[in-house]
Amino acid sequence: MVEIESMKNFPIIIESSLVARTLESLRKAGERNSEGIVLWLGRRGGDGVSVAEPYVPVHEADYDYFHIPGQAMSDLLAHLGNTRTFIAAQVHSHPKTAFHSVPDGKWAIVRHEGALSLVVPYFARKTTASNFLDHIAAFQLSRENIWEELSAVDLTRWIQIT
Repeated sequence: MVEIESMKNFPIIIESSLVARTLESLRKAGERNSEGIVLWLGRRGGDGVSVAEPYVPVHEADYDYFHIPGQAMSDLLAHLGNTRTFIAAQVHSHPKTAFHSVPDGKWAIVRHEGALSLVVPYFARKTTASNFLDHIAAFQLSRENIWEELSAVDLTRWIQIT
């Protein structure tokens, strides 16, 4: 597990209704027996990073992977510019347990040091806004370009659901 000091200053703050919308999107993908992807778009404020919207990019997906094609990435960049937001975290589902797979690393949208990737198990079937932090696995990209799992303590510092 990685200990992150900088996150104490900039937690991701998200309303429970936006977490619920995220999970609804992931469950719909799971009903098609495929992974889903949602990007939390936010803005930095005095208390941290406030998530403004859960954004579902056009993507290709199957049971064990997702990929956002080039045109959808261009659309995402345009949307970020128009809404003056940035990607605060990527959230995606897995068919079974939550972990960061090789394809997750290969196709990750956020690629900077400190980037946050949240993985929801079982296509989000049993995950709710109230148990979200207990169900997910969270990973942060290290300086060495390795996805490292966050401890439960770090996760509660990083994400605040209101």
